[in-house]
Amino acid sequence: MHYQGVRVSVRLFAGLRERAGTGRLELDDVASVADVWPLLGLGDEPAGLLYAVNREYVERSHALADGDEVAVIPPVSGGALVLSAEPLDVAAVVAEAESDDAGAVATFVGTVRRHSRGRDVVRLEYEAFEEMAEPMLARLADDLTAKHGLSAVAIHHRVGVVDVGEASVVIAVSAPHRAAALDACREAIDTLKETIPLWKKEIYADGEEWIGRGS
Repeated sequence: MHYQGVRVSVRLFAGLRERAGTGRLELDDVASVADVWPLLGLGDEPAGLLYAVNREYVERSHALADGDEVAVIPPVSGGALVLSAEPLDVAAVVAEAESDDAGAVATFVGTVRRHSRGRDVVRLEYEAFEEMAEPMLARLADDLTAKHGLSAVAIHHRVGVVDVGEASVVIAVSAPHRAAALDACREAIDTLKETIPLWKKEIYADGEEWIGRGS
């Protein structure tokens, strides 16, 4: 007996949207998230795709119901949410957060200081679980936007070696009013440090130490 799956709405973004020629379509005969990509007819599935059902991230085994919205999310590898091995450009990050709807742009720039924990710092080394950190940055931006009514969010964070005086993270958020922009900017850096899988090693003149998240 042929199994009749459910009907779902699929949303596509960035390069996937361009490949399909549309950002939204309907699929029939779908039982789980794993059925979605083959039915799109877009060739081999790219590495690193994430899926969200009704705006919540799910595994491919997630069962679907009639009327569900399935978002097919490509990896966050550029644009306003970036993990970079190259020096950060503060002005570029601010430009990504600018919006004609905004009355304020708030920024935070974290830099590598010379002294930490009573020791002389030579440099920092950042490591990230990038496949997890990048979509978590995207989710953080979405959450902040919804909570504070933001116009735009841009977050760039270094990975690899960062020298004293260089920026390790740049955050810029824009909003119609300054209070929302300032509150969101503070929440962005606090949440990033506590939840995103990024770790730093402080290299001292006389040794080194992994600091971990939250520092």
